[in-house]
Amino acid sequence: MKGYFRKRNCTCKKKKCTCGAKWSFTIDIGIDPTTGKRRQKTMSGFTTKEEAERKATEIYYELIQGTYIEEKDITFEEFAHEWIKMYEKSGVKVSTIRVRQHEMGHLIAHYKYVKLKDITRRMYQNCLNSLSEHLAYSTVSGIHTCAKMIFSKAMELDMLKINPTDFAKVPKEQVTVEQLETEEEIPKYLEKDELILFLKTAKEKGMETDYLTFKLLAYTGIRAGELCALKWKDVNMKEHTISITKTWYNPKNQTTNYQLLPPKTKNSKRIIEVDEGLIEDLKKHKAKQAKVKIRHADTWHDGDFVLGKISGKYLGYPELIKVIEARMARLLKLSKLNEALTPHSLRHTHTSLLAEAGVGLQEIMDRLGHRDDDTTRNVYLHVTKTKKKEAAQKFSELMNSL
Repeated sequence: MKGYFRKRNCTCKKKKCTCGAKWSFTIDIGIDPTTGKRRQKTMSGFTTKEEAERKATEIYYELIQGTYIEEKDITFEEFAHEWIKMYEKSGVKVSTIRVRQHEMGHLIAHYKYVKLKDITRRMYQNCLNSLSEHLAYSTVSGIHTCAKMIFSKAMELDMLKINPTDFAKVPKEQVTVEQLETEEEIPKYLEKDELILFLKTAKEKGMETDYLTFKLLAYTGIRAGELCALKWKDVNMKEHTISITKTWYNPKNQTTNYQLLPPKTKNSKRIIEVDEGLIEDLKKHKAKQAKVKIRHADTWHDGDFVLGKISGKYLGYPELIKVIEARMARLLKLSKLNEALTPHSLRHTHTSLLAEAGVGLQEIMDRLGHRDDDTTRNVYLHVTKTKKKEAAQKFSELMNSL
């Protein structure tokens, strides 16, 4: 083992040191393959020479066994920013990158100036515990996933000896009996008669495309982003089907600054069969849209969007989701229905109506583009439970009449 040991900054004139100076060592750790120059490792802060020798010997044996990792002197924040740049180039969706950046922000707030190599498993578990005190379990789980990706990349690049996220657990809040008894697990949605009233209001008092917008959402169960991204080439008028192959992404809510991304999940890509009535509505809308397109050919945005705007500014562009939400709130108020409902609530409405019609849970999930979803299952079980009670009541009435 080539190297040397010394007591740094010792001011004692006698052989026995009384000034409290610490021991250090410098040893060779190999040749830099890029420069051909020797690499050295220096460590200090040892109380005795024996301590310094033990540490140097430990490194020496790691070098011989090929297990030595030279931990980098870089802060967590610095490496996190390096990681996100690598992550951006891995082919993930822009929307996913945005989520990771948000999650990374929580981690940086905890470890902004802490050296990457100094973060221990205990420190990381304490971080999760602290975050769980004011954030939802799902949010902390997302942050934990992001942290595992960051530290795994550091391990992959031989920047760390141990991964502090190993064995860490996201704390779960203990659910009390009272919470189970009072908790409302079934999401809000429109009942059949309420949907009829809502669509009637949309047709009579809504803006130009409101009726078709909300009928599409309620009759297909598609997401708002999938609706905005829908193009005429996705609609097969002859076969009565709509193909879902993309979603609309516009985080800054700027009409002309949008992106079309792959659907939310692999299962989200699907073909939905629709009824004759909806196809007729689409045909009428397409004819009306074609006339507007001819009149405003010089300003029309030819993106082939089914719900491209046919009045006002930005003709041909899809409406902003926040505008669709505002229009729905207006129509709910006019209909004297629950104003807290959102376009996504119509997805739950679609689930409930299919369940009421006797469609199986798996068929409903396939139609919605879900592989597995607790919310859909809860709505389905709620509706079918009600149907079972009604069946039991009808049977009881029949027997009592005998």
